[in-house]
Amino acid sequence: MDIPILSLLILIPLIGAIATLFMGGERQKYAKYVAGVFSAITLILSLYIMFATDMGELSESYAWIDTSYIVINFALEVDGLSILMVFLTALLTLLVVVFSAEEKDRPNYFHTLVMAMEVGLMGVYLAADYFLFYVMWEITLIPMYFMISWYGGPRRHYAAIKFLIYTHVASLVMLIGIFAMGFEAGTMNGGVVDFSFDTINSLMPQTSEAFQAIVFALMFFGFMVKMPSVPFHTWLPDAHVEAPTGGSVLLAGVMLKMGSYGIIRVCLEAFPLGAEYWQWLIIAIGLISMVYGAYACIAQTDLKKMVAFSSISHMGMVMLGIGCLSDIGITFAIFQMFAHGLISAMLFMVCGFTGHAVGTREMPLLGGLAGRMPMYATFMMIAFMASLGLPGLVGFWGEFPLVYGFYEFIQANDMLWLILFCLLTLMLTAGYYIWAMQRTLFGPETTKIDLEHVHDVSKCEAVALAVLVVLVALYGVWPDAALSFIDPYVDGLVASLAEVI
Repeated sequence: MDIPILSLLILIPLIGAIATLFMGGERQKYAKYVAGVFSAITLILSLYIMFATDMGELSESYAWIDTSYIVINFALEVDGLSILMVFLTALLTLLVVVFSAEEKDRPNYFHTLVMAMEVGLMGVYLAADYFLFYVMWEITLIPMYFMISWYGGPRRHYAAIKFLIYTHVASLVMLIGIFAMGFEAGTMNGGVVDFSFDTINSLMPQTSEAFQAIVFALMFFGFMVKMPSVPFHTWLPDAHVEAPTGGSVLLAGVMLKMGSYGIIRVCLEAFPLGAEYWQWLIIAIGLISMVYGAYACIAQTDLKKMVAFSSISHMGMVMLGIGCLSDIGITFAIFQMFAHGLISAMLFMVCGFTGHAVGTREMPLLGGLAGRMPMYATFMMIAFMASLGLPGLVGFWGEFPLVYGFYEFIQANDMLWLILFCLLTLMLTAGYYIWAMQRTLFGPETTKIDLEHVHDVSKCEAVALAVLVVLVALYGVWPDAALSFIDPYVDGLVASLAEVI
């Protein structure tokens, strides 16, 4: 009997969410163990799919709505684009549970929200039906809203509402695009509206350039806000600053990637002519987001807000790679999504720990923490160095090939001067990370706050950070461990784009 392993990736965290939800009273203290077990099982299944199965043969489909005029299935599949995101979701969920083991404020609800986010995220990355994709997309918003609103900082309600409004409005625009695709596919498919990815993504390239350009813009807007890209980025710094550490890890590590994943999965696969039509706009948005995000980091005094703006810059680099519409650009855009997921998780863990242990994340109030917290300082330095693209760490392979791919693109278009935007971004990135590290870790100890009570990272926090350090180093010296999954998918995508463009 075939085991529905893809369905289990959604079902197991759902059971975990329900189980922790009802662990009230004296049982609250055991919620972290239940969440840990269910998230660990999910991670093991994701590893099994990566290394012990033929992903090309993994797909599931169960009838949901099946009439003579509309077909919606609970359809799941995994490929080279989604497998790294599935693995990253499972990994970061488990690490958030481990890192947050000391959570005292309603721990059962906290872990319920973490597991519920895993359900939605897995659904987005595994969905092979547009209706299911949209439902799972919306599901991710609900636990993140309550994570910020219940467990966030002083301005948590404002940040949660802003997050919800921005992302939900973008989702509604995306829904209009999904309906447009479905109805157009229905007219081309004998009147049957089939929302499956296979059906729609095979029919949409046959539509007119005007239709592709319009619907591409609708879908792209929904995904761009989620990444987020300038000028629709303002919800992200507020959400990150107010969110608890576990929420920030999942938000930056996996949820932002939903945007870039959607652009590749939907916009490029379904609308090649639309991608060509809007190509320079995509590149412009990527360049502006890269430079603006890096420049904004220089002005920040809050460590967490600085890292939030750095996410805008790094996701702008992903946008730039996608906009090149080349094999190297798309390949390393996907790799950067994965690399940034690992690195941003480390960054938000160390920044969140700073606030908990020292009492503030304001850099002007900090100084000399390396002498008091050597393990914390080590993890922070590795995370910062990885994010600025130090060779030997995973961030280097997420950035350098993207810059090279963009160089090839602008060279072919006689616009080499645009490379200055990339160089400026890299310089600013090195500047704000090294400056922040110097202010926070080194120099004389600060006299502005009492450091007598500070403590180094706990065992659970050290384990979660150590796992990320190992992976950041592993993929930094052996990037093919990830590229071997990405390359076959990108080869097929670029070939299909070349047939139309």
